[in-house]
Amino acid sequence: MNFYDRIYEKLKKVPKGKVTTYKILAESIGTKAYRAVGQAMNKNPYAPEVPCHRVVNSKGELHGYAQGLRKKKQLLEKEGVKIKNNKILDFEKALYYFT
Repeated sequence: MNFYDRIYEKLKKVPKGKVTTYKILAESIGTKAYRAVGQAMNKNPYAPEVPCHRVVNSKGELHGYAQGLRKKKQLLEKEGVKIKNNKILDFEKALYYFT
């Protein structure tokens, strides 16, 4: 399984109403290639089954989305994630860690 496929498989585990970070996602497959995770999100051919809109930066801010941040915000809010000024409210509560 290639790098992107490993990322996509992990990302499928993030439930609705939760978000994860590029760093957490990268570390979940044993790498520090955080930017490569961002590239995988940008190239995601499986959206929305592979929910790349649930990946945010380490500060809880919306960052990068092929369809635009407005769409990313809409998708997250539809799932119950609270956002203000493109930042996740109660970020720690919304954060998903892989086990």
